Amino acid sequence: MMLIPGSTLKVFPLCLGTADMGTRIPRDTAFGILDAYAAAGGNFLDTANVYAEWLPGGRGASETLIGDWLAARRRRRAFVIGTKGAHMHLDAMDVPRMSRAEIAGDIETSLQRLRCGHIDLYWLHRDDPSRPVAEIIESLNAFIALGHIRFIGCSNWRASRIRDANDYAAAHGLRGFVADQMLWNIGVPDPCAIGDKTIVIMDNELHDHHARTGLAAIPFTSQANGFFARMAAGNAGAIKPGTRNVYHLPENIDRADRIARLSAQTGLTPTQIVLGYLLSQPFPTVPIIGPQSLDQLHDSLSAAGVRLTPGQISFIERGE
Repeated sequence: MMLIPGSTLKVFPLCLGTADMGTRIPRDTAFGILDAYAAAGGNFLDTANVYAEWLPGGRGASETLIGDWLAARRRRRAFVIGTKGAHMHLDAMDVPRMSRAEIAGDIETSLQRLRCGHIDLYWLHRDDPSRPVAEIIESLNAFIALGHIRFIGCSNWRASRIRDANDYAAAHGLRGFVADQMLWNIGVPDPCAIGDKTIVIMDNELHDHHARTGLAAIPFTSQANGFFARMAAGNAGAIKPGTRNVYHLPENIDRADRIARLSAQTGLTPTQIVLGYLLSQPFPTVPIIGPQSLDQLHDSLSAAGVRLTPGQISFIERGE
C-alpha cells in the first residue's frame, strides 16, 4: 500500500476505474471484477457523478453499482472511494459548474448513489479558470468540515492553478489538493485528435510540479486504451479507430517497438512495461486501470509490483 502524501489514505498501487460498470460492463461482470480486485488486495475505486450520463439510461450507473457492491459485500471501511463532481453539463461543455451550490448538489447526489456517509477523496472533475482558487478551496473545506468529504483532489487542472490553489490553502491553514488526475501514459497523444478539449494531458510543466512538490498523480487512460500492448504484441488490427487516431504517430510507433524489445529482453509483458513506466516515476503515481473483463483485470494486476530502471525509461522514451 502507498500513502497519498498529505492524507491518511493508503491505497493499492493500481486504482480501479469504474466508468463503464453498470452499462457497458454488465452488473454481474462488474461485481466479478470488483470481487477479484478486492481479493488481490485492491482498495482504491475511481468513479464520477457524470459517468455514463452520455449513454441511454446511464446516468449515475457507475456510482450506483459501486454503492450496491459495497453494501452487498459489506466492504465500505476497507475501501478508499474517490468520486468526481463539478463537471460541466454534457450539452454545455463551455459553461463551468464550480459554484458552492453546484458542488454541494453533486456531492449530495454522489453520497446517495454510493450509499456512503462520506467520500474519501473528492475530485473536482474540471476547472473554472475564471473562478478564484480562494473561493474553490474555501468551498471544498466547508464540505470537509461538514464531514461529507475527507480529502480533495483535482482532475484536468493546469499546473499553475494547482500551485495557486495549494499555496492559498497552505497560507490559510486549509486543506489543499492531495492528488491530481490527468491523461497520462507511456505514449505521446495527439491533442488535436482528442475530442474533449477540456482534458489536460501530462506535460513538462505539470510533471515538474509533481516532481518538485511530491503531489500524487492518479493518471487516467494509463494504458492508452491498449494501443501499446497491442502494437508490441503485433496485434495492431485490434486497435479501435478512435485510439488509433490519438496514438498512431511515428514517435509512438517507435516506442511500441522499443516496448516489444524490452519485453523480449526482460520477460516483462507489454502491459507490465506500460503500467510499470508510470509506477516508476519520481513522485507517487497510482495509475487508473479500466478492465472490461477478468482477463484484462488480471493482466493489469500483474504490473502492480513492476518498477522500471531509469535506463529502461530512457530507452522507451528516447531509445537511449
